[in-house]
Amino acid sequence: MRLIVPYPPGGAGDIVGRLLAAKLGENLGQQVVVDNRGGGAQVIATQIAATAPRDGHTLFLASATHSVNAALRKNLPYDSRRDFAPITLVAQSPLVFIAHPSLGVSSMKELIAVARAKPGRINYASSGPGTGGHMSVELLKSMTGIDLVHVPYKGAAPALIDLIAGQVQMMCTSPLPSMPHVKAGKLRALAMTGLKRASFAPDIPAVAETLPGFQTTLWYAVLAPAGTPQPVLNRVHDETVKVVRAKDFSQQLESQGAEPVVSTPQELRQFIDSEIGQWTKLQKQAKITLD
Repeated sequence: MRLIVPYPPGGAGDIVGRLLAAKLGENLGQQVVVDNRGGGAQVIATQIAATAPRDGHTLFLASATHSVNAALRKNLPYDSRRDFAPITLVAQSPLVFIAHPSLGVSSMKELIAVARAKPGRINYASSGPGTGGHMSVELLKSMTGIDLVHVPYKGAAPALIDLIAGQVQMMCTSPLPSMPHVKAGKLRALAMTGLKRASFAPDIPAVAETLPGFQTTLWYAVLAPAGTPQPVLNRVHDETVKVVRAKDFSQQLESQGAEPVVSTPQELRQFIDSEIGQWTKLQKQAKITLD
């Protein structure tokens, strides 16, 4: 069995995917191989998953970008709802705004002030167009009117490398791969994107403390190609839920700043639909286009 992960090795999605694949393989009694397919704003990996044989041997680790693409891209080579069978949510976490020390800011208030004083002169990295980090910054721009320049990468890992090197000045990304660099003093954490401060980083403010109502969430869920036999979907759901609820898996996620979470297939379908609705609304307000 393979788990298609729409990220290159080293990023947050890859971390979650590898943790899940190892434990799920143990529960299923067969190897679950991570198949990294980064790039293409996750469209490449998603199309591979959508068109994979419906034989129960392919799973897909979807993320928030799955719903963003459905809302913002007009010519997807697949249908984000029709071509997938939802299985369960796996993890959720806020994102974190981080900056290179050379930018000279330590808070969202300072970032907004500097951006207003230097319109179009601050570059921000993302792990690709339409990713949670990209959309979080676009939401920030929409709410404040600031002008930041987008520099997309093929994943969080290469984006972080350039941010640490000072090639770009800031980004919004998952806490999983970024917080160790903050703790090492290489980067500065400005704010988390949850409505409230995160329990794993209570000293880092929420963006909503500066901009009331601001909230974005990074999430991961397991899907399968539509038409996968129902007995397979049922077993993968049950075994994945056992993995996520297991103490060791939960602790590994929480140590990286993510919250383990599970759902029924129907709950996941409704959740994805609500996410698509949120980003469709932002697209209309901010006139964001990705095609």
